[in-house]
Amino acid sequence: MSEFELPSLAIVGHPNKGKSSIVSTLSQDGSVGISPVSGTTVVNRSFPMRVDGTTLYQLIDTPGFQRSRSAMDWMQQHSTSASDHRQTVINFVEQHKEDPRFEAECQLLEPILKGAGILYVIDGSTPYGPEYDAEMEILRWTGQPSMALINQIGEAEYFDQWQQPLAQYFKIVRTFDAQQASFERQVQLLTGFSELADSWRDPLQKAASILRQQRKNRIIQASDSIIETLISMSNYSQRIPVRESSTESEQDRLTLQFQKSLVAMEAANRVEIEQLFQHHQLERSDTEFSLTEDDLFSENTWSVFGLTRDQLVTTGIVGGAAGGSLMDIGSGGLTLFLGSGLGALVGGASAWFGSQQMIKTKILGLPLGGSELVIGPVVNPNFQWVVLGRAINHLQHICRRTHARRDTLILGNDELSVSIEQATESSGEQHFSDKLEKDEKNSLRSILNRIANQKALTESDRQKFSRIISRQIPGWYE
Repeated sequence: MSEFELPSLAIVGHPNKGKSSIVSTLSQDGSVGISPVSGTTVVNRSFPMRVDGTTLYQLIDTPGFQRSRSAMDWMQQHSTSASDHRQTVINFVEQHKEDPRFEAECQLLEPILKGAGILYVIDGSTPYGPEYDAEMEILRWTGQPSMALINQIGEAEYFDQWQQPLAQYFKIVRTFDAQQASFERQVQLLTGFSELADSWRDPLQKAASILRQQRKNRIIQASDSIIETLISMSNYSQRIPVRESSTESEQDRLTLQFQKSLVAMEAANRVEIEQLFQHHQLERSDTEFSLTEDDLFSENTWSVFGLTRDQLVTTGIVGGAAGGSLMDIGSGGLTLFLGSGLGALVGGASAWFGSQQMIKTKILGLPLGGSELVIGPVVNPNFQWVVLGRAINHLQHICRRTHARRDTLILGNDELSVSIEQATESSGEQHFSDKLEKDEKNSLRSILNRIANQKALTESDRQKFSRIISRQIPGWYE
C-alpha cells in the first residue's frame, strides 16, 4: 500500500551519476541542485510536476548509496527467506536511521518503503562493477516497481557492459540524456513509468497528454508574445527637442539610444519566453543591453537573419513599383531602403544590411518655436524578418534546452552562421522562410508588411502567424 496519492518515483543510485540532472529535466525545475562534486544531495527532496496548479506526479531526489555492501550483509544475516525481504529492509531502516554510517541508505529507502517507485540511475560512461550488485539487490528486496536508466554522460562507452546485469534486476532498462533529451523523449520516458504499476497507467498517460497540451499552449503563447514585440519594435520612435547648435555627434548619440531601446524590447521578450518555459535561472550571453558584434543592429546579424534582395523580391516585399522608397546602387546592383535625412551610404553588402541606412530620421518645427528630432520607426523592409528570425532562433534554443543544463545560453551569430552553412550544404535552405510552404510564405509576407506599414492585424492574421511560427519549433503538436 502506497502512502503517496499520486505516482511518485524515487531517483536512486550511486553518488554523482546524474540523478539530480534527471530530476531537474523531468520535473522542469531548474532549482534542483546539480554539481560535479559527489554528494551534493544529502537529504531527500521532492519535486512535484504541476500544471495549472494540479500535481501530476512527483520525483524524489535522494542521496547516493554509500555503504550498500555493508547494508546488504546486515540484511542477508537477518533474513530467512524471500518472503521476509521487504520486512528485513524495513527493519534495517528502523534500526539504523540514527546511525551516521547508513544515513544515505536510510534516507533513500524511506520514500521507497512508503510506496514510491524506483528509478535506478547509472552512468554509462563508467564501467560496471560488482559493487553495484548490492545496490540493485537491496532495491529488489523492497518489492517496489522499478526501472533502470542508463544516463548518457559523455560517450557512454560502457553501455553494452551494463545491459546484462541491469536486465537481471529490472524489468525495464532505458537510456536517457538528461542534458540533451528532447521534450518528446522526456514524455516517452514518463509513459514508460506507467508500465511499472497498473495503478499508475491511467494517471501517467493522462499526465503525458496534459504535458503535450501544455507544450503546445506555451509555444502559442510565445508566438503571441513575439508578434506583440514585433509590432512594438516596428512602431517605435523617439521625439527629442533639439537646439540649433546641436552637433552631429549628439544626433549620433540619440540614434544609438534609439537602437538600445529596441534592443531592450527584444531582450524583454526573451526573458518573458524563458519564464514561460520555466527557465527561471537561465543565464544568457547577451544579458547586457550593449551593441556588440552579435546584437540586433550588427552587420553580422543582418547577414544571418535578413533576407537577400532576391528573397525579398520573391516574397513580394521589394518590387519594381516601390516608387521613391528604393534606390539602386550602381556598384554591385544592390537595392536598399533609404530613410529621409540620413547620411552617406556604405558600399557592398554592408549597405544592404547596415543599420545606418534603415532608421527614419526627420526634424520637425514645434508650434511654440524650436525644433524636435524624430528618430524612428525603422523602415528597412528587412527589419521585421531580422527581428522575427532572431526570435525564432531564441525560441528554438529554449524549446530544446532541458532544465538540467547549467551552462550559459549563447546566441551568437557566428555559431548560427556555421549551422546555416551546414544546413545549406545538405538541403539548399538558407533562411527559415525557405522551409515554408508557398501559402505560408505568402501569409507571413502579408502579415509582416502590415506590421511594417503600422496596420492593425486581424484575428485571422494572428492565428496564421502563430501556426506558421509554431511549426518552426521542436515539440509542436498538431
